[in-house]
Amino acid sequence: MMTTETSRRNFLKTTSLATGGLLMGVALPGAKLEAMAAGMVHTPNAWVHIADNNTITLISARSEMGQGVYTSMPMLIAEELNVDIRKIKVSIAPPNAKLYGNPLLGGPQLTGGSTSVRDGWEKLRVAGAQVREMLISAAAAKWKVDPSELKAENGMVFGPKGKKATYGQLAEAASKLPVPEKVTIKDPKDFRIVGKRTLRLDSPAKVNGTARFGIDVKLPGMVYAALEQCPVIGGTVKSYDASKAKSMPGVIDVVEIPDGVAVVANSWWRANQARKALVITWDEGKGAQLNDQAMLEGIRAAAKTGKALELKKVGDAEGVISASQKVVRREYVSQLLSHSPLEPMNFTAHYDNGKVKLIGPTQWQDAAQNNIAAAVGVKPADVTLETTFLGGGFGRRIDQDFIIQAAQISKAVGKPVKLVWSREDDMTHDFYRPQAVNTLAASLGADGKPTAMTFRLTSQSITGRVFGLPPEVQDPLMIEAAVAGYEIPATKHDIVKHDAGLRVGYWRSVSHALNAFANESFMDELAKEAGQDPYQYRMALLKNQPRFANVLKLAAEKAGWGTPLAAGRARGIALMEGYDSYLAEVAEISMEGGAVKVHRVTVAADLGRMVNPDTVEAQIQSGVVFGTGAALMQEITLQNGRVQQTNFNTFPIVRMNEAPVIDVVLVESTEKPGGIGEPSTSLIAPAIANAVATLTGKRVRKLPLTPEAIRQA
Repeated sequence: MMTTETSRRNFLKTTSLATGGLLMGVALPGAKLEAMAAGMVHTPNAWVHIADNNTITLISARSEMGQGVYTSMPMLIAEELNVDIRKIKVSIAPPNAKLYGNPLLGGPQLTGGSTSVRDGWEKLRVAGAQVREMLISAAAAKWKVDPSELKAENGMVFGPKGKKATYGQLAEAASKLPVPEKVTIKDPKDFRIVGKRTLRLDSPAKVNGTARFGIDVKLPGMVYAALEQCPVIGGTVKSYDASKAKSMPGVIDVVEIPDGVAVVANSWWRANQARKALVITWDEGKGAQLNDQAMLEGIRAAAKTGKALELKKVGDAEGVISASQKVVRREYVSQLLSHSPLEPMNFTAHYDNGKVKLIGPTQWQDAAQNNIAAAVGVKPADVTLETTFLGGGFGRRIDQDFIIQAAQISKAVGKPVKLVWSREDDMTHDFYRPQAVNTLAASLGADGKPTAMTFRLTSQSITGRVFGLPPEVQDPLMIEAAVAGYEIPATKHDIVKHDAGLRVGYWRSVSHALNAFANESFMDELAKEAGQDPYQYRMALLKNQPRFANVLKLAAEKAGWGTPLAAGRARGIALMEGYDSYLAEVAEISMEGGAVKVHRVTVAADLGRMVNPDTVEAQIQSGVVFGTGAALMQEITLQNGRVQQTNFNTFPIVRMNEAPVIDVVLVESTEKPGGIGEPSTSLIAPAIANAVATLTGKRVRKLPLTPEAIRQA
């Protein structure tokens, strides 16, 4: 058994429906009415609620956006409470960074960085164990027996001589006991729930239509808003004429807010139709000078002249390279990308007498509360937030612009307002994945192995924008996967920050995707220069990296590396560690009409201990498909500050008939859990690029790998 200590300050002793609501007013979907009927809901700690009717609810600190926290988090609780996972209901926590902050991201109540399981792995097991021990203690006091004689199982505590009570019957007494400072959590060898394939708890609601996404929200008296924003991001309104829009059917009001002009109507369709009748003169600002090619050239220039922030240095790599007879130098470019979740940006807000009610999809609860309070001039305590399911996040719903807009419009019209962006709004007013230029150089010895290597990433600092990180401070979300696992005698890795002028945001896998594309493309090019097989070349550089070597071997074997392929096909391989997980991917491709066709992708993943292997596999598949679109088809371009892609006809996503067969090999491991929502996204681009180079002899070093890019390579 494992013993863990935790601070008493991290827990709430008790709260009830009759004394101020469920934990800071949180609503419990599917459980609230039952709890009210039972009369009391008891809160032994900040994560577990037990009602008198034996309803158990997990308060999830992380938003559900498809990654499975509505199942994996309850599994951790259920394991220690010894209850059926399907007996536990889930609600997403209200804003409270002190209770629900994410320590792996520095403390904000934020869902991202593939941290949900890594953060909750021990915390939620401890929470479940604390509740279990408190229930046993309550029963022991009630029956006047020693706690060691009791057993908690299947939602009941059993005692000597046939004594038994449900958790709900003991909950009130248990919630009044001190929270145990030290509890014993299960040894993983005794797990009955964690680590077992489990069907997702939220699937039935998403299939039958009862799941509540932000776009489904309805409130009494609610009106709808469509917002016209400047076609150049950052531009402002100079003047506008709304006379025609105001005369159109259903229009209630037209209001100006800092980001544009909103039309409010009794349906969103009417609001959006009237929005088209607005006549607006814009001050486009300095953003009107932006175009993507000039931005890229600025980044290239900064790579040579900008201030480099050192990441890692071993030996004198530059000296070794300058003295070498054989040197390989390459540049790799990653493109601007939109997040484009299938549920476009939306939020519902109700400003009423100095208080704001917010309902909708967000990845960052405490920031939403604080930012909206500042935007409409109220105290954060007067802003309540209910998080719905997210119809995709990928980092886009970390930002707060659309939530602020909804609150500002509601304050202006004095009614509850649902703001909905169109797909065109969403694609042209994103916080984009930044362009990046990776410059790498290596010297090769007589055996073809690298004797030295230098690596530089030049790009924008998203963290600088979001958190105000000073220019001279290294951005931890730019250096991800920059240092690969290969054993090279002398290396130098550094980063150059350069503001290209466009607002940028965290995109699924963040800099892992940029740096893995460069590192793994470069490694293939070194293997070619050495005249060696790319798989064997990598293996020779991983002799002291068993987890890297193992996933590489598993992926290659499962994919049939080295065995004959059908005519016109080739394989490419790539390797990376990210979010404490080790992955290798093999892509099998062909060319059809000049375009890449991905037939099969094989992924081997070692992410330490897994909570739900079924969700792990699904997330790997999701990342591969998501990353394939970015690798082959997607790019955001700008002319005169205007984003040129406006919908999925010009920014295509992978359709079902285009998706490859995906084989997943999961490594059984006793290591600490790693994150899995993002890393497979990063590896598919270099795996495909390496396969294309093998098949066609053409190396594409700038994404995406379009037919034109391959022809010009």
